[in-house]
Amino acid sequence: MFSKSGKDIATPRICDVVWHDGEFIKWTDARVHVMSHVLHYGSSVFEGIRCYATKKGPAIFRLREHMQRFLNSAKIYRMDHDWKIDDFVEASIELVRRSGLDQCYIRPILFRSLDEEHPAFGVNPFPNPLACYIGAWDWGKYLGDEAIEKGVDVGVSSWNRLTPNSMPAMAKSGANYMNSQLIKMEALLNGYSEGIALDDRGYVSEGSGENIFVVSNGIVNTPPLSSSILPGITRDSVLQICGELGITIKERTIQRAALYVADELFFSGTAAEITPIRSVDRIQIGSGGRGEITAKIQKVFFEITSGERQPPGPWLTYVREEKARAANQPATGTADNGRSPGAKGKTGSGVTAIEPELVARAHIAAAD
Repeated sequence: MFSKSGKDIATPRICDVVWHDGEFIKWTDARVHVMSHVLHYGSSVFEGIRCYATKKGPAIFRLREHMQRFLNSAKIYRMDHDWKIDDFVEASIELVRRSGLDQCYIRPILFRSLDEEHPAFGVNPFPNPLACYIGAWDWGKYLGDEAIEKGVDVGVSSWNRLTPNSMPAMAKSGANYMNSQLIKMEALLNGYSEGIALDDRGYVSEGSGENIFVVSNGIVNTPPLSSSILPGITRDSVLQICGELGITIKERTIQRAALYVADELFFSGTAAEITPIRSVDRIQIGSGGRGEITAKIQKVFFEITSGERQPPGPWLTYVREEKARAANQPATGTADNGRSPGAKGKTGSGVTAIEPELVARAHIAAAD
């Protein structure tokens, strides 16, 4: 019998409130009309962000970078709105505070909804209002607790990643993840934990929800943006960690066969974090476990996320410190629900331009 469950379905605890268009509502009140545009046409963009338990309390990992990508995705899909990056940052901090969770996964989502008084149907998305929510829940290791140490078994998918001029891989959109679901389901039904997709030219792209790294002869290689990958925040973190450790890292196209003869392979991603790959298509990779370089990168990553090691940049947003800082700030006229004055979630062009640093970093020292 084929397994259809995988190891990524357990949800120990859910935050009982959700941020919705500037207000906090009950989880049970977060509802969408069945005729909403998003349900019929996949018109949503979203993010995944981890908040880690540290000695100084909950700390959100690279919050601003994630929210910048969230804005970038909305801009690519012409989702014009009045929200600013600080609105989403402050809402996330307050959501974690209200959740009472020491660690959690944060999910912002922006989608095209339905104006029930003046409903509009059809592919054209513009007549439909936008709705924005941020939820949070306690989520363990995405590919299983033992995967972090022992690695996972994966297979190369028969499904290719989307071509760059058909669906924008740079946008983290709900529609793109139908492709990811095909990759994931095929992998699970074939007895693997995850799948690796190739791009339309046959080169390695990424997993269903993770970027991939190939270690050969002491050099860490990763596919370029041109291989239809999402510009991962955790991927960028790996690149910077490698720089600190003096590990050579290169962005280059990677043939499928290179996976089989690699010394080490590992995934990176907000959900997967740093997960070693021990086999591909039932071919053992290296020693069949976590490699030496993977272990070094993984160790530094978890030291940073636990607050035990200084990161290369301001990667951790400590919820308690931010709340205390906000309490000491003078009033600015912004409503205490965190919404910018006049923000309605539909009109206006208040979308921050694509952050040049994040994009440019993809081309520096073969980086993400």
